[in-house]
Amino acid sequence: MVSVMFGTVEAVEAGLSQQGYLASRELATSVFLADRLEKPLLVEGPAGVGKTELARAWAAASGRELIRLQCYEGLDEARAIYEWEYSKQLLYTQLLRDRLGEAVAGAATLAEAADRIAAEGNVFFSERFLLPRPILQAVRSPHPVLLLVDEIDKADEELEAFLLEILSDWAVTVPELGTLRAKVIPRVVLTSNATRELSDALRRRCLHLHIDFPSAERELAIVRGRAGEASEALARQVVAAVGRLRAMDLRKAPSVAEAIDWARALVALGVERLDPRTLLETLDVVIKHEADAERVRSRAAEVLR
Repeated sequence: MVSVMFGTVEAVEAGLSQQGYLASRELATSVFLADRLEKPLLVEGPAGVGKTELARAWAAASGRELIRLQCYEGLDEARAIYEWEYSKQLLYTQLLRDRLGEAVAGAATLAEAADRIAAEGNVFFSERFLLPRPILQAVRSPHPVLLLVDEIDKADEELEAFLLEILSDWAVTVPELGTLRAKVIPRVVLTSNATRELSDALRRRCLHLHIDFPSAERELAIVRGRAGEASEALARQVVAAVGRLRAMDLRKAPSVAEAIDWARALVALGVERLDPRTLLETLDVVIKHEADAERVRSRAAEVLR
């Protein structure tokens, strides 16, 4: 895989566009600077505005392998950075039992035997038994990669502390092996839905980008690009309806992805124009909570005015 260093902001816009991602000038500038300065990019905004898709498009446009770490509550260092393959270590111990016996043969005391085994301890804590997780995979990769730390706000604060060394020095410290430094500096995208406040230390190490729901015209272009089988008139109706749904203070506002799904669903049903009956029949495509659905049903005429 051949990586590409973007030469201009316009090149970023063109590269992302080729991957089906329509980027604003501000967004393209942030990606250009993160790429050129080799800085992590922290992307915040409501769910469903294309934060994860941006990372995928950036990786594809720049010829980098995408390595994704999906964050969740309770995610620990072993799952995010690395762990030791204890089962493999145990297997090797069993296979090398005779050699271990030879190593302690003739030891005068138990302490001496323990010292001899300890002298061989590094055999079982070498890279042979190291199981890299996404972060260490990105640091140790011999070719260019993009590390996506998705929904960092869902992880515990301890994980942020683990990330600080990596984002500052592009290195991971493994006590048994020392500091493992990046062979090729990865590009890093961290996404957040702002469910909790991130630390200033983490923010200080990143460039920041906020993505909100797009304007109606930009969203129309996105829907037309991703659901090209929908007529322009139907796509405009869908985008307008989704915009009114977002203004209703629902528990979960419809995302751009759900607007695209709705347009595709209507085309699959042979619908050429969105009317109140079709709205109610297809509401589950775009509304994901029953309380929200009840509110929309009572205001269907308003959605389609």
